[in-house]
Amino acid sequence: MQQVTEIEVKKRLALDNPWWETGKADRRFTDLPRRAYFDGFYKLLAETDVRRAVVMMGPRRVGKTVMIHQAVQRLLDKKVPARNILYMSIDTPIYTGVWLEKLLTFFMELHRHNRDSKLYVFYDEIQYHKDWEIHLKSLVDSYHSVEFCASGSAAAALKMKSRESGAGRFTDFILPPLTFAEFLRFRGVEDELFDEKLNAKDINALNNEFIHYLNFGGFPEAVLKEDVREGMERYVADDIIDKVLLRDLPSLYGISDPQELNRLFTTLAYNTGQEISIDELSKSSNVAKNTLKKYLDYLEAAFLIRRLYRVDQNARRLKRLSHFKVYLANPCLRTALFGAIGPDDPAMGLMTETAIASQLAHGLSFKFTYYARWKSGEVDYVILHAGTQNPAYALEVKWSDRAFLKPAIELSSLLKFYKVIFNWFLTL
Repeated sequence: MQQVTEIEVKKRLALDNPWWETGKADRRFTDLPRRAYFDGFYKLLAETDVRRAVVMMGPRRVGKTVMIHQAVQRLLDKKVPARNILYMSIDTPIYTGVWLEKLLTFFMELHRHNRDSKLYVFYDEIQYHKDWEIHLKSLVDSYHSVEFCASGSAAAALKMKSRESGAGRFTDFILPPLTFAEFLRFRGVEDELFDEKLNAKDINALNNEFIHYLNFGGFPEAVLKEDVREGMERYVADDIIDKVLLRDLPSLYGISDPQELNRLFTTLAYNTGQEISIDELSKSSNVAKNTLKKYLDYLEAAFLIRRLYRVDQNARRLKRLSHFKVYLANPCLRTALFGAIGPDDPAMGLMTETAIASQLAHGLSFKFTYYARWKSGEVDYVILHAGTQNPAYALEVKWSDRAFLKPAIELSSLLKFYKVIFNWFLTL
C-alpha cells in the first residue's frame, strides 16, 4: 500500500503558507474585522521571555483560524521573515499520522532553518492529533527558539488535557462567542446607535440590534454573511450538533449513545436560564445521575453551557449543591434550534438573562458568580469578592421597562437582598 511521501507533505505545507511566496497572509482572513481579543492573543504569542505554547480554545466558528492568520499578518508587518512562519491545520488528511515534530522538521528542511532560528509555528485544529499535548510539551522543551501556538474546537479535550500534561508549558487562551459590543462593531452600527458619551440615540433601534444578537450574533460568520443567518438551523446542526455532540465528544470520552447527549443538550438549550436539579433532570431524561453529571461536565468543557450555583439571602454558598442554573454559552444556539424570537416572545426574559451570563463569562470574576434564591425571592446574579467571598455586587435582569416604572414591585427581591447584606455589613 502506498504511503504519503515527504515531497507531498512539503508541497502541502507550501500551499498552506502562501506568504512564503507573496509575503502576505490570505486576504480572506486578514480583511475580516478583528476580534476584541486579538491584541491579548498577539501579546501572548509575541512574549518570548517565558517558554510556553499558547493554546487557544473555544467553540467552533468563533474565529480562531481567522485570528491565527491575522496574527501571521501582524508578524509579517513586524518584519518577521515570511519563511520563519509555519501554519498547518492538523485535520488536513495529508497530515494524518505525521508527528508534530516531523512536520516541524519538514518545514525547517524546506527553508534550511537550524535549531537556533527564531520561528513561529501554528498548529490549528490540534485536537485531531493523537496525544497532541504530550508532543507539544516535548517541542516546547526541545526548541527554545520556536514560539508555538495551538488551537482547536473540541474544547473539552483541549481544556482538560492541557491542564493534565502541559503544566508549566502551556498558556490557555479562551476565545468565546462574540460579545454584544463586538456584534455592533461587526455590524458597523455603533455610530448610528450611540453619541460621543455612549448614550443611546434610539433605544428602539438598540433593542432591535439586541434581538438580532440573540438570534444570530454569537458567530462572526453569521453576522457578516446573510446566507448564514438565513440558514442558522443548518449551520448550527452541521457545526455544533453533528461535529461536537455526535462526533467529537463521543470519540473523546467513549460515549456509547451520542443521541442521549444530544437530547440532553436540546433540553438544556430550551430551558436556558432556569433552575434545575440533577434529580429532576435524571427523572425527566431517564439518564442515570452519574452519567448526567459527566455529560454536564463535557458540555461545559466544550463551551456549550455555563453552570451557576446558588447562594442564600445572606450571599452564603450552600453546602449541598443540589440546584443550579444552566445557561447556553452562546444565546443564539437556542434560536437556531427552536426558531428566531421577537421582542414579545415569552422566552425573551430568559434569553436576555442568558445573554448577560454570556457577557459575564468573559470576565475573570465569573468563577465567583452565583445566583441567589430563598423562600420568597431571587436575584439573578451575585458576584462575590475573590478574596473575602463577601458580595461585591448584584444584578437583576429584566426585558421590560416595568422595573423602571415600578421598582418597588419589580425589584423587590433585589431590594430585600440589598437590605439584608447592608445590615449584615453594619454588624461587622
